[in-house]
Amino acid sequence: MTTYSAETSVAQLKTRIQQRQARIGIIGLGYVGLPLALLYSEQKFAVTGFDIDQRKVDTLAKGGSYIYRITSEEIQSAKAQGFTATSDYSLITSMDAIIICVPTPLNEYHEPDLSFITDTTHSIAPHLRAGQLVVLESTTYPGTTEDVMVPILEKENKAGLKAAREGANPAKEFFVAFSPEREDPGNTTVARPDIPKVVGGLNPQASELARALYGSIFNRTVPVSSPAAAEMTKLLENIYRCVNIALVNELKLLCLRMNLDIWEVIEAASTKPFGFHPFYPGPGLGGHCIPVDPFYLSWKAKEYDFRTRFIELAGEINTNMPYHVLASVSSALNGHKKSVNGARVLVLGVAYKKDIDDLRESPALTIIELLQKDGAQVSYHDPYFPVIGKGRKYDLQMKCVTLDNLGQYDCVLIVTDHSDYDYPRIVQESALVVDTRNATKGIESTKIVRC
Repeated sequence: MTTYSAETSVAQLKTRIQQRQARIGIIGLGYVGLPLALLYSEQKFAVTGFDIDQRKVDTLAKGGSYIYRITSEEIQSAKAQGFTATSDYSLITSMDAIIICVPTPLNEYHEPDLSFITDTTHSIAPHLRAGQLVVLESTTYPGTTEDVMVPILEKENKAGLKAAREGANPAKEFFVAFSPEREDPGNTTVARPDIPKVVGGLNPQASELARALYGSIFNRTVPVSSPAAAEMTKLLENIYRCVNIALVNELKLLCLRMNLDIWEVIEAASTKPFGFHPFYPGPGLGGHCIPVDPFYLSWKAKEYDFRTRFIELAGEINTNMPYHVLASVSSALNGHKKSVNGARVLVLGVAYKKDIDDLRESPALTIIELLQKDGAQVSYHDPYFPVIGKGRKYDLQMKCVTLDNLGQYDCVLIVTDHSDYDYPRIVQESALVVDTRNATKGIESTKIVRC
């Protein structure tokens, strides 16, 4: 094991990073942390992944993968480069840089749940040593890094260390920064190293080290003045999408009443070469960021006696979309002289977006629960999920069914438009298809209800 000196300077740590000698510890080996660990491994860094889920640790130790888009060959290649996974947080001491990639969900009251961040911080604090760089990547409200994480690290480390602020004294200090993740599962058009990395350090030296750390795997780093500025940057990016998706969702509801095709309207508007960027309606928002981030900022804004009315309205519109889907299914079944109560409904696609294995905040889960509550007999098919068990907000305990006998269902509901579905066949063999994603575009049939 490498011997570390308490007098390690900023320049020395930066050199260790540039020469690929720095040891990188990544906490949280999920959809963000594991791909990041592989990127560092590809660049010849010695990477240790930390996770409290022993099943993940054991799977990685065997060279396997639990994320669909990451192959076992990629894991084995990283292991050959020195990548290891562990649940032993005492090994934090031997890391030069520690990157925290843990979830930041909402609680049942739609308030920020920082328990994953605080629990992780409590776990690593006793093992901190001087001169280390700690970076938080988890999406959160402005001030979390400095006001929540740093006090725990300073209070609970065993050496009396402080986070570097005004000066830089590696013998008595550690460095802290925030760099928001910009992971986009399923995106194959932009290579991950080409996604600019925003960094905000607690002091200039922390920013310098964070830029060196991320500059080793990303082609561009974008420094901002503070961790809070970097935290707000992430929220702005996702609130921008949330608000615009809410806009097209509301316009979709209006277009349905006006007997207009919102998809045709968006396609026509997209021909404008300036001042317009297309967003698309759907059955509700999913994923970790877009459904969650607006509530983080709205909650924090109350501390400043400020109400984010525009953002809250967007959240309200998007949250109500699964209820619109339920009403559409009910109306479509009524047209076939059937009621939701007792109807056999097949939900196609439960991932929050197409062609990924991610259930986080998926509107499909809410839609299934709403249908069941109204008495429907619900089944589902998704090539990425053989079972749906129990999560933070759901307990469905369902198994994926086959698509061999679509005629047995009163309604086939397209919630996630996976690319490998044969939509012409689905329409042909089904009695009724309710399409929330325009997946059946170009298919003419009286069986289709687009909502």
